[in-house]
Amino acid sequence: MNKPTGKEVDPRDRALGQRVAKLRKERGMTQQELAARLNGRSAGWMSQVERGIQPVRRVDVLQEIADALGVSIQMLDPSSPIFTPSVPPVTEATNDLDGARTVISGHPAIGLITGVEESGAIDLGALEESVEQIWEYTHRNAYPEISETIAALLPQLERAVRTVPAPDRPVAYRNLARAYQALAAAFARQGDSRSSWVSADRAVAAGERSGDIFLVHAGIFRMVHAFVRLGHNQEAEHAVTEAVAALQRRADLPPEGLSVLGSLHLAKALVHARSGQRSEARAELESARRVAEQIGEDRNDYNLEFGPTNVMIQTVSTALDLGDAGEALDIGQSIDAASLSPERQARLLMDLGRAHAQRRHTPDAVECLLRAEEMSPDLVRQHSAARAAIRELLLVSGPKASADLVALAARASAAE
Repeated sequence: MNKPTGKEVDPRDRALGQRVAKLRKERGMTQQELAARLNGRSAGWMSQVERGIQPVRRVDVLQEIADALGVSIQMLDPSSPIFTPSVPPVTEATNDLDGARTVISGHPAIGLITGVEESGAIDLGALEESVEQIWEYTHRNAYPEISETIAALLPQLERAVRTVPAPDRPVAYRNLARAYQALAAAFARQGDSRSSWVSADRAVAAGERSGDIFLVHAGIFRMVHAFVRLGHNQEAEHAVTEAVAALQRRADLPPEGLSVLGSLHLAKALVHARSGQRSEARAELESARRVAEQIGEDRNDYNLEFGPTNVMIQTVSTALDLGDAGEALDIGQSIDAASLSPERQARLLMDLGRAHAQRRHTPDAVECLLRAEEMSPDLVRQHSAARAAIRELLLVSGPKASADLVALAARASAAE
């Protein structure tokens, strides 16, 4: 038995290591491949974790390993007392997008192409209004409403692109692409990266057939975020680099094109930040800032909400990804996001809460998270980053956790 410190291996650490090794092997991954998905970790460190001689007690590190394996944090070691017994643990939330996931599981119009059902009348105007409603739900993180609406809407959109007269098909494909982009965004926020990837891929295909090149690039933006959440940073960087280069080769981009270009720079900054590439991430943020200055205002082209304010919000998120909580607080507390959607405002507050949590400013962290929850309940209760921050706050506070924190944890645990 390895005893590098002269002490017996803690049974909890041995149990955790065995569970990590089992899950890793089930996924056909080597220790080196799993370590590569973690920030700053080596195959040697992973080997020590699996042998139980390297304790992993920090919740953020446990969450990082869980994300890399594609499991919940509880699956790593369900018997280990990660949380203080007097404080309710935060369990994984039920995914309210099950209906949406079901509707994209098969061919979206199999009855129509097989000839066993009629297409029916198509009202493109009404379909467009329904897509706008889907985006409204997405910005509010209203997952049950998204799932219920999209289950009926998506088959209609798929029928429309196959049956409307040729002159109307660009509009029909635009509606379809925007609906899939909304789904990709919603799935990504709930942590269902694979469904987000599928939706984004379909959005790109529909966007191309709509004839709107910027709609295609907006779909790639959604795909990049799905790749990042899957831990496929190489694929994410390839997709976003090619998209940025293609737009940069076009002269005199209109404002909506600039919005997409700036958003892609932000996505590329995210890719670099998640890979620990500080200088590259900051360079992309600077590129996005220059594009935002060129536009001169906050816009919402293709539901990307790009502009000077969103660049600042992304700068806060990037600082957090790079472990610079102090910088995130310095920047974030000076941002006025009142002109943006409730989702973006809540995201800023959530990130400020995460930053305070990293600095062990528990009361400030809880206050920010509660304000974010008031503005967008599902974002805080179901977003993986917010839930990880709540776990960390509970772990640090222990039996002294405030009533507000315990109640917030309970709501996150019970989120349906």
